[in-house]
Amino acid sequence: MRIFDPHIHMTSRTTDDYRAMHTAGVRALVEPSFWLGQPRTSPDSFYDYFDSLLGWEPFRAAQYGIAHHCAIALNPKEANDPRCRPVLEELPRYLVKDSVVAVGEIGYDSMTPAEDTALAAQLQLAADHGLPALVHTPHRDKLAGLRRTLDAVRASALPPERVLLDHLNETTVEHASDSGCWLGFSIYPDTKMDEDRMVAVLRTHGLDRVLVNSAADWGKSDPTATRRVGDAMLAAGFTDDDADRVLWRNPVAFYGLSGRLHLDTAPPAPLHEGNSILRGGE
Repeated sequence: MRIFDPHIHMTSRTTDDYRAMHTAGVRALVEPSFWLGQPRTSPDSFYDYFDSLLGWEPFRAAQYGIAHHCAIALNPKEANDPRCRPVLEELPRYLVKDSVVAVGEIGYDSMTPAEDTALAAQLQLAADHGLPALVHTPHRDKLAGLRRTLDAVRASALPPERVLLDHLNETTVEHASDSGCWLGFSIYPDTKMDEDRMVAVLRTHGLDRVLVNSAADWGKSDPTATRRVGDAMLAAGFTDDDADRVLWRNPVAFYGLSGRLHLDTAPPAPLHEGNSILRGGE
């Protein structure tokens, strides 16, 4: 089972996590720009962080046979801080880098005017640089946030087929699907989705334009959550090809819109009982 995790924050993870991901079948990932967990006090801290996403993390991932790509942005959590907003002016020099496959994650957190401005500016940057956009939908008031997000996408120069709406759930998937955007689901304990709910969504809404990620970060999260979805799909009667479509071909198709994917050709981890995260792995 080969897996492409389209949203994971490896800066917050250890080399043991890289090893466990490779064992689970992960062969590629995208690391979007993320909130530090506490307020940043200077734009310069972003530039050091972006540099690590472009250099250090790809090196770490390569030691474990995983192709690392990133998405660069001012994320919505920090768009409200006037100390951080100058980052918007510096993004173009990062968006031309070879391993940057999207602008992201962008979108809404508290749905403020400052977030409106940052989202519109970065959707335009994505259009200007020929990149797709990874859009974070808010944790609160999710349906209202999705609608506001879609209004911003429609007002932008970026076509919906180049937009991935992430952190969706049962309350937002129908509206998101109707938009023509790609659909992202985070398998994250307590606050987002789990593998059984994900399988139920796939049964109802199908596999088209669906991406599944772990969104693993410094919080309570699991960098092998994508494999749990694959195992749950097979246990529910989906085929190996179905799992490959959701966990590999769909993220490759979306991020391939950047023209910058560099994927390792190593064979996928074999699918057998002992290699299963759900069956025999715990």
